[in-house]
Amino acid sequence: MESINTQALPVIRTHQQLSGCAFIDAEGNEVLITEEMIQNACQELEQRLVKPASKD
Repeated sequence: MESINTQALPVIRTHQQLSGCAFIDAEGNEVLITEEMIQNACQELEQRLVKPASKD
């Protein structure tokens, strides 16, 4: 019968947990998506918005 090693090994986390979203840039770096980035994107979309013609 084999001996089973029951000693617990500690888990060492070398990176922080991501609590949000990110994308990978052209150089392969992870870039966190910030609130400011989202707000800027929304403002840009609003400026490009084409409103439908009204039915008068």
